[in-house]
Amino acid sequence: MGTQSSSSIPHIGQRIGAQFAELSAQEQRVASFILDHFDDLATFSAAELARLTGVSKSTVSRLFKKLGFESFQVVKQHARQLRSMGVPLVTGNGQPDEQRFKHHLMRENDNLQQTFANIDPETFESVVNALDNASRVVLIGFRNSYPLAVHFRQQLIQTRDNVSLAPQPNQSLGEELVSLGENDVVVLFGFRRRPAIFNNLLTSLIAKDCRVLLFGDATVKPHMPYVDWWFECPLDSISAFDSYASAMSLISLMSNSLLHQRLAKGRVRINAISELYQELDELELS
Repeated sequence: MGTQSSSSIPHIGQRIGAQFAELSAQEQRVASFILDHFDDLATFSAAELARLTGVSKSTVSRLFKKLGFESFQVVKQHARQLRSMGVPLVTGNGQPDEQRFKHHLMRENDNLQQTFANIDPETFESVVNALDNASRVVLIGFRNSYPLAVHFRQQLIQTRDNVSLAPQPNQSLGEELVSLGENDVVVLFGFRRRPAIFNNLLTSLIAKDCRVLLFGDATVKPHMPYVDWWFECPLDSISAFDSYASAMSLISLMSNSLLHQRLAKGRVRINAISELYQELDELELS
């Protein structure tokens, strides 16, 4: 209860930044290497780190002590925790563009393969049926999950009505959720670095008896038993910021699957929307 949370403890990037000017030239060399190769840090040993930076093992150990770590093993554990939490630790690997593009593409492909390899076709079909038959579909996403919720709503609303986004900007959730019932579906995006309200929100949704579809990365697994369906979309990238490409790809597949399931109704709605675009002169056609 009284212990300091991991999110309140300065991470290695903050520690290096705060103490960099006080480090020796050799220690600065190791510190810079750590930041430049943060994603690969767990693959190195202390001896390899010393060799790659041209310093002694004692210099490496001394640096870790100055930064507040007992050993390199503790540093590697700390690095893994940061990545799992999604902390955007700035790196500068200095790769030429062609290598950076190649590694980025490889990582994106890995994320996509993991996402779709874990999807059970029957579960996916059940979700599409639920989105088709629900009285109301509500999409909720906070922070970096918000654009995903906005985009999914924009896709779904082309095919069916009664699709809403909650909460509206600078508004509260209570009014949006109060009338939810067993015939409604809530699509909840729970990617890492979730706000503190997330647990209470999920508890309230469960009490409402509405069905919940959860999108998230591996950190959302503890919530899996409490929702009707969930899909894991890895966010791993080659640098500081997470990539949501796999989640966007799954949203695209799910939206298109819903359209094809209700193709006749969907075509009528899409045509009506297109006529309104022209009537309102909303979109450039060229």
